[in-house]
Amino acid sequence: MKKRSFFIGLIVLGGMTGACSNNTKTEESNPIMEVADDPETVKANEKALKELEEQQRLEAASSTSMKIDKEVHDFGKIMTGSENQCTFTVTNTGDKPLILSDVKASCGCTTPSKPEGPIAPGKSDKIEVGFKPNGPGASEKTITITANTNPRITVVKVKADVQ
Repeated sequence: MKKRSFFIGLIVLGGMTGACSNNTKTEESNPIMEVADDPETVKANEKALKELEEQQRLEAASSTSMKIDKEVHDFGKIMTGSENQCTFTVTNTGDKPLILSDVKASCGCTTPSKPEGPIAPGKSDKIEVGFKPNGPGASEKTITITANTNPRITVVKVKADVQ
């Protein structure tokens, strides 16, 4: 009986000691909280959270399928610095709304714009692409489309012979 009381006393005392040391630690400065106050870190964390939420929203949405009218748009011969436009038509071939969550270009000289809302089953919308090449030579740029499809990523291209 004395042994059991002794061990119970040690456990209670150990728990109290641990609780006291934990209280002391919360009063000390927390390097994680100090880093979170840095505006650049806060922005990076907010961006990462937004991307994660978008990914979760896509995963929660039912997957569908899409068809794009062409894989490559060839501008042919164009001049350096000229402003060129093309359109990729996206059709929802599935039975759930198609959500294009992101459309990114591989280079700053290429500027795609995506439809803002979902594309209903059987309907189409457009991805407009601006292309303003910086220098002469053969040029090929990719546009990466992220959507609630399988696979999630689809890549189309624009190319030109820049004079």
